[in-house]
Amino acid sequence: MISHETIEKNLGLLIVLTILVVSVGGLVQIVPLFFQTSTTTPVAGLKPYTALQLSGRDIYIREGCVGCHSQMVRPFRAETERYGHYSVAGEYVYDRPFLWGSKRTGPDLHRVGGRYSDAWHVAHLTNPRDVVPESNMPAYPWLDRPLKDASIQAKMRTLNFAGHGYTEQEINEATAALEGKTELDALIAYLQNLGVHAPKS
Repeated sequence: MISHETIEKNLGLLIVLTILVVSVGGLVQIVPLFFQTSTTTPVAGLKPYTALQLSGRDIYIREGCVGCHSQMVRPFRAETERYGHYSVAGEYVYDRPFLWGSKRTGPDLHRVGGRYSDAWHVAHLTNPRDVVPESNMPAYPWLDRPLKDASIQAKMRTLNFAGHGYTEQEINEATAALEGKTELDALIAYLQNLGVHAPKS
């Protein structure tokens, strides 16, 4: 039996044993999640993002929205009363990468879908203080420009490897679905989809 003192004095042994313990602990926590249906099965009605929503999600990431807005309602009364049902794993099946966030300079957005009209979102993103006078969110007027996403089909094909299940027809029609749209349209389409398939009780 190796003593604790021996391990502490032998740097190589300490590193090997630390890696071993962390690896086993990680495997014990992570591997079972791949076999639990609650984490791998989408909630009722949830579908992969459309081409427009997928482009909007990329804009959300590009503009750093996750730096101020979380997308995960915690199971606490104060949160569920404000935002609705707490978030469940089945809502994130098609989120790669996930955008849970941890900072709330602005409100959580996981239940924002359908809460406001498209016109409200246009006004809010163009100049937030027009609809929320006390807002400290920056304006995003440059989003009202043509949407250019030449890699949308490649993105959708790549996501199919992760199990998103896009049909070949959906992939082929993706470029046409983005024609005539602005970055603002795409971002709003993404926001309007957030939480619409949340559990009701």
